[in-house]
Formats: sequence, C-alpha cells, structure tokens
Amino acid sequence: MRINVHLSAFLALVPCFFLAAADSNPPAGDKPAHLWSEPTDIASRDLFYGPGGQEHQPVGPFTFEKEDMNGTNPKYVVRGQDGVKWKVKLGEEARPEPAASRLVWAAGYFVDEDYFVANVQVHGIVPANVRRGAKQIGPDGFMHGVRMKRYLKGEDSTGQWAWAQNPFSGTRELNGLRIMMALINNWDLKDENNKVYDTENGRIYFVSDLGASFGTTGRDVTRAESKGNLNNYIHSTFIRRNSGDTVDFGDPSRPAMVHAFELPEFASRVHMEWIGKNVPKADCRWIGKILAQLSAAQITASFRAAGYTPDEAGAFAKVVEDRIAQLNAL
Repeated sequence: MRINVHLSAFLALVPCFFLAAADSNPPAGDKPAHLWSEPTDIASRDLFYGPGGQEHQPVGPFTFEKEDMNGTNPKYVVRGQDGVKWKVKLGEEARPEPAASRLVWAAGYFVDEDYFVANVQVHGIVPANVRRGAKQIGPDGFMHGVRMKRYLKGEDSTGQWAWAQNPFSGTRELNGLRIMMALINNWDLKDENNKVYDTENGRIYFVSDLGASFGTTGRDVTRAESKGNLNNYIHSTFIRRNSGDTVDFGDPSRPAMVHAFELPEFASRVHMEWIGKNVPKADCRWIGKILAQLSAAQITASFRAAGYTPDEAGAFAKVVEDRIAQLNAL
C-alpha cells in the first residue's frame, strides 16, 4: 500500500506516526509541531498534478467572492461549481509558484495545493470594482495565466512562524527547508510568508508563498527579472561558499541597490541572508539524497504543470538536476 502524505492528507487526520515532529518536548498542553513528512513514495509521486492530484483540479465555472489585498500581486477569492473555494493569483508568480510547490512537496514538506490555469472565467468580477489587476481581467471575467490555490477542508491558520525562532531550530528538517529555498531561488523569505495550520493531530508549519522562485537570488530591478526568469535562474549562484563542515548558498541575497531607498524593506532583506548561510553539509547531503530519487521526467513535469513550454520546462529542470548533484557531491 502506497502512502502519500501531504497537507490535505494531514488535514484529513493522517496518523501522527507518519510525520516527523522536530519539537520533542512541546509546552504542556500544547499540540505537537510538524514541518516534514518522510516521502517514502518520492520516486512515484506525480509532480504534474502535485499534492492535490488530478482529482483536486479546479472545476469551473467560478463565482467571484472578494478581493484579497494581501501581498503585492492581484488576488481574488472565488468559488467553483463544486463549492470549493479558491484563491486566484495574477502576475509573474502564477507560473513559478505551482512548480516550486511541487518540488518542495516532493522533498517531504507541506505546501498549498496550487494549480496553474491557462484560462479561467470568473462570473461576477467587474474590473471597475477591484483595486488591483483590473487590466488583466477581460470581458465576462476571463483571465489568462493564473495560479489557483485550493482552500482545504479543516484549514485553520493560527498565524505565522519565524525562520529565526520556531520549534525546529537546529534540526536537519529545518535546514533541509532552508536548502530547498536556495535550490529554487525563493528569495522572498519574510516571516509573514510562513503559515501555521492547527489540526487535530498538531500544528503544521510550512512556507505558504513560493512565488518569488526560479529567477534571481534576491529582489532585482524588476519583478519580471526576479521571478520565473529562466536566464537569471541558470546564471545565478547556488553554492557561494564550500568550506569546512558548512556551506553558504547564494539565496537569499540582498536586493538590488536600486531598492536601497526603500530603507525598511532593504534592511529586512539584508537581514534574511543568514537563512542561506552556515548550513551543515551533512544536512545538504541528506536532502540531496532524497531529491536524487526524483527522475528527470518528474522534475520536468513540475514545470510543465506551471505552463512553461517543453523547452523551458526542460531547461529549468536541468538546473534543478545540477543543483541536486551539487548537494550530493558535498
């Protein structure tokens, strides 16, 4: 019997013994914390449909409910004809986020169920009545190239967690997540992008926004250069320092100097650089061994699912494969 553990399965009350909890002594009366689950089926995981599978794909037509003003990209909450609620995201993160979520999930970490949808119609959305993204909404509510995030039954967000202070500090599981962020060049590692979900089995910790991936290692001059940019991903630095028992990764790096005038934001992103530094080589090899079980076809499928052309998907996958090989060579 194959067991496929991911966020939706956990919310459906998968037994706790399948999960790796790094906090062995949580506060009295508190729930256990979970960051990672062993991907025992990694070689057979479907990275085209991802953690939600083919059965959880968005089913239209969709009806507009409200605009979500969080973050920098236009987002709208909609509901499908089957009653399932979704969050539609427009902009440059629509392609990289579904691809990133599949690779992070393949390594055993919890992620949202994200799908890239080339064309979608949302009834009831009026460009004049939304504050962001109006120019990307066509007649009769048609939108092109969107990410759709499924709201899961039992999903109850209890807040956020910090990279610097959490129940998993110092563990290989947290270090593995740091490595995964460097592998996909996710530079937007603000604490507010980290979510905690409360379930009957415990609290799930995960990175809920992976859209700033597969581009530069830090915020560049424009968003188009920083996210989902094949040329910049190919030419970015993965391992910056390899010395002793630890390595430093190139991601996250400080933002381009053009953003220095945005002092609070610039300062906060400079502070993020530590997340990619002083990572134990043993933990790099650990996550590298897990990822090495993925086939080239599986890795490529994660990018095909995100709407990239076959040539683009293959090129992105080649970078990922090379980075996995670098981890295993440490």
